[in-house]
Amino acid sequence: MSFRILLLAAWMVLAIPVAAEEQAEAPADDVDRLALAALLIGDGNFERARTVLAGVDTDDEGLDRMRYYSLEGLVALNLDELPRAAAAFEQVAEAAAERDEPVPEVIWLYLAQAYFGQEDYAGVLRSLDRASAETTELPSVYLMRAQSHWELGQVESAWQVLAAGVQRFPDRAGEFTRRQVFWLVDLGLYQQAAEIGLAFLDQHRAATEDAVAIGNALRQAGQFDEALRVLEVARLNDADDIQLTRVLAHTWLAREQVLPAADLIHAAGRRDPELVIEAAELYRRSGWLIKALMLNGQVIDQPKKFRQRLAILLELERFDQAAAMEETLFRTGLLNHEEIRYALAFAYFKTGEYENAERHLAGLTGDDLFRKAIELRRAMEQCAAEPWQCG
Repeated sequence: MSFRILLLAAWMVLAIPVAAEEQAEAPADDVDRLALAALLIGDGNFERARTVLAGVDTDDEGLDRMRYYSLEGLVALNLDELPRAAAAFEQVAEAAAERDEPVPEVIWLYLAQAYFGQEDYAGVLRSLDRASAETTELPSVYLMRAQSHWELGQVESAWQVLAAGVQRFPDRAGEFTRRQVFWLVDLGLYQQAAEIGLAFLDQHRAATEDAVAIGNALRQAGQFDEALRVLEVARLNDADDIQLTRVLAHTWLAREQVLPAADLIHAAGRRDPELVIEAAELYRRSGWLIKALMLNGQVIDQPKKFRQRLAILLELERFDQAAAMEETLFRTGLLNHEEIRYALAFAYFKTGEYENAERHLAGLTGDDLFRKAIELRRAMEQCAAEPWQCG
């Protein structure tokens, strides 16, 4: 998990004011490389800033080493070169000590971020503890500190930081609550996880995405009843959210209750046509074949539509209609799939058209389907010899 701290504009913190036009027109020897690098960082041109910094003479006794390593660290941090970033920010602290000056407060946040990305959680806490309380009053910092405590096995400290974050940043309470629920799930405290999630929803501060995250965490932990409690409450408040509906449907499926899932996806399919085929498939699985066939007629993707229709017709034992699909299956390229050829052959067998059935069986090469073809040929031979048995 990553928490990206909103970086202050580099030129406001670390650079002297320099006009871009003046820099562009200045001769190469006269360019203030640190100022130019800061300007490039502020514009998001990190690779170009690195090129400029590469030209700095680090042996120059007059070099502002605090500023140089600050810029070097910012470039590395934004290019996700985290070990290099951490080393540069540590150099800032060393340079500040040599000059008997305080380290710019924002450097500790940058350093914590670099350590967090490397999963050096002790380094994160060490860096944050060196910053002032005012500097660390950010939701992302609270989350970073809490997660670091958690990863180090300091559960009580982690929980205290999250609880403080909820109180300190009520408009971001969802982020902290979600983390609490995830931890409770990790600890196997599923009932408490559901209770916290529901209480949060009841306070009307939660967004739908909060309910989805909480319900999904419970579902993935196999706690389907608790997940359903959270998700059903959320759906009462936002029945039109497709992601919420899908997670709720998958939770019902995890409980092997296909029909409620089918109804949910069918409802969502009215807003997202891409879900119609999924709804039809769920109705097919639940035995509602006529409704599945009706929805199949609304499917836009032709190959998917006719593959599914063939399966539904076979289950409905409408073998004449299934066999009549051969031209459509050929036109959509589905006859290139051996399982479709076998299904069509079976339909022809059930209608007594054994020659057509054999025509499709002859093209099967896969081991499983080849064995099924042998069995179907035996059935056709028996039916040809004793038609009364295959009425």
